[in-house]
Amino acid sequence: MELAHFSIELLAFLFFIAIVAGFLDTLAGGGGLLTVPALMMSGIPPVAALATNKLQASTGTATASYMMLKNKKVSWDEIKPLMLFAFIGAAVGTTMIQFVDTRVLSFVIPLVMLFIGIYFLMAPALDKQSKQAKVSAKNYQRLVVPSIGCYDGFFGPGTGSFFALAGVSLNGRGFIDATAIAKTLNFSTNMASLLVFLVAGQVIWALGFIMILGQVIGARLGSHCLFTIKVKYLRYLVVTMCFAMLVKYGFTF
Repeated sequence: MELAHFSIELLAFLFFIAIVAGFLDTLAGGGGLLTVPALMMSGIPPVAALATNKLQASTGTATASYMMLKNKKVSWDEIKPLMLFAFIGAAVGTTMIQFVDTRVLSFVIPLVMLFIGIYFLMAPALDKQSKQAKVSAKNYQRLVVPSIGCYDGFFGPGTGSFFALAGVSLNGRGFIDATAIAKTLNFSTNMASLLVFLVAGQVIWALGFIMILGQVIGARLGSHCLFTIKVKYLRYLVVTMCFAMLVKYGFTF
């Protein structure tokens, strides 16, 4: 579709949503909980919304990942195998979504937002310090990471939060370190999904490029704030974001 098919108001709305999503996604994950419903509320078909979201989200996670590597907040040797398994899982999930009735997504989106919001609201305080891992490094790499990657390919919103939560609860990471690693894994899953969606011809390029600009701005801002903001504020951001979008989604549909 050409830009002329969309109103200035809609383009401005999606640009602003992308900035906020890029910022929040870098800090706490879950930016897709803003962008996917925003695209669907704009009248975009569900699978096209997921595909276009992957285009713009890939830029945001690429920016955040670059900042993490540049500032030596993550180790390339450590994350490389994790990114590979995340990529494989996402490719499988994205292939699966091509064969699913898209009406199912209208029920899945609010359920996922509700689940993530309640989890962050009720979960024990997240610690900055590392703890003992609950699963082996091998099982985490070969089972946990590709499973979350498959979810990202199949649906997506909240993946960054899931990677961060898994890093804390299963891999024994401190919350900030887990969040930094989650950026790189989310970039890998986004790229895998985007490649599959491109082959399927589902991406709406005009909207994707507008949102890419917003994602770059938001991700750069978030990357600079990640290691200075208090952990409890990240938690409040996720909870507020989830329930606000759940209310908005309910009124729209």
